[in-house]
Amino acid sequence: MSKICQITGKKAMVGNNVSHSKRRTKRTFEVNLFTKKFYWVEQDTWVSLKVSANGLRTINKVGLDAAIKKASEKGYLYA
Repeated sequence: MSKICQITGKKAMVGNNVSHSKRRTKRTFEVNLFTKKFYWVEQDTWVSLKVSANGLRTINKVGLDAAIKKASEKGYLYA
């Protein structure tokens, strides 16, 4: 699986390393991802998600059910 958050849809960005002499080389800014299991009360099952730190905050704020519904509407959630 790729390095994409299943809740927020965040993925790696591309940028530059800039040295002291201002030479630029390409680099990637990776997402802060965690593989975490959540208990989904509405479905009475455990789900394993790859979520970013921001995705964990979203789940804590709005709840797992609302976060999964919103992610599936936007197409971030994949099986």
